[in-house]
Amino acid sequence: MEDDESSHPAHCVQQQLEAYNARDIDAFMQWWAEDCCYYGFPDQLLAKGAAEIRERHLVRFREANLHGRLITRLCVGNLVIDQEVVTRTFPEGPGEVDVIALYEVEGGKISKAWFKMGEPRLLNASP
Repeated sequence: MEDDESSHPAHCVQQQLEAYNARDIDAFMQWWAEDCCYYGFPDQLLAKGAAEIRERHLVRFREANLHGRLITRLCVGNLVIDQEVVTRTFPEGPGEVDVIALYEVEGGKISKAWFKMGEPRLLNASP
């Protein structure tokens, strides 16, 4: 790679994933632009601006089992696409959900993100 690794769009996406898994809201938010937009795929605006994204994740970060496991990552220009399995505590209990996350990165910060969620699977449920 010709560019410094820290300036590559995948670097900031990886750093925010690590902060997400550490449930460190300050480290997580440093990778989001002040005017970022956070969408449920394809176009449901869930949070506009860093303050709303922060508030949304403060609640999520209270989940002791929260963890995003990266399956694969694709990068095209300033777009980073992650396939993840996220462990969470759902109202019905602990489980996992498949997630496709698309991040648009501008100037080393996530400017837009879209999330396509699968159906939650409870961890203690019978097949």
